[in-house]
Order: sequence, then structure tokens, then C-alpha cells
Amino acid sequence: MESTTFALPATPRQIAYARALGLRNQTLLPWEVQQNRRSLSAWIEVQARLKPVSDLDRLPSSKQVAFAEKLARIKRRAVPDECFRDKGLMSKWIDGNR
Repeated sequence: MESTTFALPATPRQIAYARALGLRNQTLLPWEVQQNRRSLSAWIEVQARLKPVSDLDRLPSSKQVAFAEKLARIKRRAVPDECFRDKGLMSKWIDGNR
């Protein structure tokens, strides 16, 4: 007699929790993972351990802002407003204005 493995489908509650974790972590929940209870459980376990992405994590540091403002004074130009909302943009502005 052959042994066939039957994968149990993910529960609606499990999928809802996984979607909430995906939103919190800004991560896409793959379709393939949702098809099987065991794979979804493993995905949830990894996502639950991740630190949530905060809006504060995207802001430039006070040192970055101070350095950019110093460069702006020296170069006699303004730091664009969007740079104060994203540390990646601030970094690019600093690199381009050194």
C-alpha cells in the first residue's frame, strides 16, 4: 500500500493572521504558502519574530539632519522637504552635495 501525503488546507483564521502579519511587516503573503497549513504555519512563525517596520525607522537620524543642514548652509541651498521624511533620500541628498 502506497503512502500518500495529504496536505491539510490552511484555516481561514490562520490566513487572516498571516495577512495581518504581512501588513504589519509590509511583506507579501505568497499564494503558494496559503495553500497548505504546514507551510503557512512556518511562514507565520518567521513573520511573527520580525520587528515591525515603524514609520520612525524610515526617518533620517538627527546626525543625518544636522549634517545635511550644515551642507545646505555651506552650499547655500535648501534640503528638500521629502528628505526629512526618508533616510534613504536624505542619504542620497548628502552624497550628492558633499
